[in-house]
Amino acid sequence: MPVPPHARGYASFGGSAGRTSAESTPDWTYPPTAPAGAPNIVVVLVDDMGYSDIGPFGSEIETPTLDRLAAEGVRLSNYHTTPLCSPSRAALLTGINSHRAGFGFVANADPGYPGLRLELADDVLTLPEILRGNGYATYAVGKWHLVRDATMNPSAHRDSWPTQRGFDRYYGSLEGLNSFYYPNQLVSDSSVVDVEEYPPGYYLTDDLTDKALSYIKDLRAHDTEKPFFLYFAHVAMHGPLQAKAEDQAKYRGRYDQGWDELRRRRFAEQLAQGLFPPGTEQKPRNTEPGYEAAEWDSLPADEQRRYAKYMEVYAGMVDSIDQSLGRIVDLLDDLGELDNTIIVFTSDNGGTAEGGPEGTRSYFAEFAHVDDPDWVGDVPHDEDLIGTAKLGVHYPRGWGQASNTPFRFYKGQTFAGGVRVPLVVSWPKGLPRTGTDSGIRHEYAYVTDLAPTLLELAGLDRPSVRNGLPAKDFDGVSAAELLRDQAAPTRHTEQYSEMTGHRGFYRDGWKLLSLHETDAAIDAPNWQLFDVRADPTELHDLAAQYPDKAAELAAAWDESAWANTVFPLLTRADLFRRRPEEARFAAPVRLLPGTPTLERYRSQRLIAYRDFTITAELTGARRLAAQGFQPGDEGVLVAHGDPLGGYLLYIEDGEVVLGVNSYGRYASVGVPLPIGTREITVRATVEPRLRWDFTIQVDGTPLAELTDQVQLVGMAPWTGISVGVDARGPVSWDLRERRGPFRYTGGLRAITYTPGPVQVPQRTIDAVEREAEYAAE
Repeated sequence: MPVPPHARGYASFGGSAGRTSAESTPDWTYPPTAPAGAPNIVVVLVDDMGYSDIGPFGSEIETPTLDRLAAEGVRLSNYHTTPLCSPSRAALLTGINSHRAGFGFVANADPGYPGLRLELADDVLTLPEILRGNGYATYAVGKWHLVRDATMNPSAHRDSWPTQRGFDRYYGSLEGLNSFYYPNQLVSDSSVVDVEEYPPGYYLTDDLTDKALSYIKDLRAHDTEKPFFLYFAHVAMHGPLQAKAEDQAKYRGRYDQGWDELRRRRFAEQLAQGLFPPGTEQKPRNTEPGYEAAEWDSLPADEQRRYAKYMEVYAGMVDSIDQSLGRIVDLLDDLGELDNTIIVFTSDNGGTAEGGPEGTRSYFAEFAHVDDPDWVGDVPHDEDLIGTAKLGVHYPRGWGQASNTPFRFYKGQTFAGGVRVPLVVSWPKGLPRTGTDSGIRHEYAYVTDLAPTLLELAGLDRPSVRNGLPAKDFDGVSAAELLRDQAAPTRHTEQYSEMTGHRGFYRDGWKLLSLHETDAAIDAPNWQLFDVRADPTELHDLAAQYPDKAAELAAAWDESAWANTVFPLLTRADLFRRRPEEARFAAPVRLLPGTPTLERYRSQRLIAYRDFTITAELTGARRLAAQGFQPGDEGVLVAHGDPLGGYLLYIEDGEVVLGVNSYGRYASVGVPLPIGTREITVRATVEPRLRWDFTIQVDGTPLAELTDQVQLVGMAPWTGISVGVDARGPVSWDLRERRGPFRYTGGLRAITYTPGPVQVPQRTIDAVEREAEYAAE
């Protein structure tokens, strides 16, 4: 019977509708379901961990969980990624080359070109979107870093946030790094977690692991069959390096022989495991200016002792990652699902040189270090505090080279040290090991291969459309056959790479590389050619011997660069350009008590490289306007930062106190506060050599000064602005230990920030460029 015009709402109904249920037939629609027996998928991505840092790739660090998974599964010894974190994450989650996915750099810039969009575009499908469309539950915990820092605040669009890109649940940090004891901002699903104080014993890796386990347990309490995808993106091993005391203690004294001996031992173990063919040479210590590592035996005893402590912390962090994975494996075992779970473990890029030749007492302090090496006495490094919550250290780059054993260079470069990382895959049911299978695959694979590989292993299809738009095709190819058969050849036969002018091109065992040194030569590569089948450590440049091959690969790089929107190549000044409308972040703002902690990037724009004024109005709705400050009123008026750097203004025992934390070194000034004070003003004035002079004014009268304080630059202060409390990480350790977050008890109407114009003296330009470069990584 034809549907009458007024009943068109039934046109897509699969049953029949009469006037009563007796004349009707019901019908239901269902969400997609996964194929019977579809495997769970767990991808564990570590940050800034080099090739040799886990047991299955030659490390002495205790990684029993990974040892077990590798013994039962497959290791890819020739797996490559991009040189930096955001590009690798985009490529892993989309199967698309990083520039074509919009991530030719990290999500801390916005120069305005297609390859540097730094947010996922509408025509880019993600692996969780595909899996959810095939009936999977999808969960993410940890580091995201696929959201521009300008869009991490609650007023911004969330198009590139995890729950808008295919994840049912998310818990972690949108940032590129974080403190392990006092994260500056955590996000649950699509909302900021309003944390005032972290509990005693808090450690971020444990928190993330707890949340991942809760997601799985919650799913299984409601549905015993639905497969899940867990993307566990660790914030570790990115600086600042902080490890629990018990994890550090396991490695006390184990690195006293230094990085040269560590590299020797790890390479010997790699050869013994069969990761490289006999005759492979290890790269001698890096000696190129800016990349060099000192000979360990040439260092004074006190430096050796301090440097060894850094590595003890780093090892403790790797150990904690394995413990985290062990808890997930144990849960899967308890559920009876371990055999049918694909587990992937890898890193986003190689070990880093960000700590410089000597290491740094503060990851953020290194940004200002270039302008004035003695500005805060960065050495010695408070040795007893290395790895604790009170400092945000990073190791000397000699340990970064040891991390990348046996390769050249570090994170950020296209040589193997920056892009060749470990990959372990375990799936007992689907990838069983035979007696003759070594479990090691030496064929080339790339980060874009992971998404198509996982889909093929799970027997799932990829849609061709996203939100009505044709979805970009995969650039990666499935490596499923390679995982199943140790004799299978790779299907990924060529691959470009590019990062901040560093270039690379791989084709059929040949690799062309260029190390970019100056902006003047941004489009003048100094190509080196390597036969990586015979020379996997890229030691013997064959460009002069095979000029035709070098020219062939250089032309192929150029063609791939155009196809993948790599051009234009940008100098540092152009790369860190921001869209003009971000200027609004530096407009004056009035913050009311009860405002959640302001987002880090928004807060930092109010003070960066500029004079600024903070005005505290000491009258509130519950008080007469004329009363102002009264006896007994006390607490924090405003706080910005944490142990890694910041400042705060508080009242205690009748005094108003300004405290400034210069990357872990604290100074303060206090002055008695007259009864009835209605307004306290702090003025910060830019001085040469990245300094501020501070003045405290009470009802317009200057009463105290705190001069020659180091400006907080780059990503510092790390925690944003809080009104009426010192939330999350303490700016002052002494105050937190005495008073806790110290909420203000008096009348506080508002805190107003009034920024002045940016002031960057010419002599600090180089430092500014460097802090921008490091902050983005």
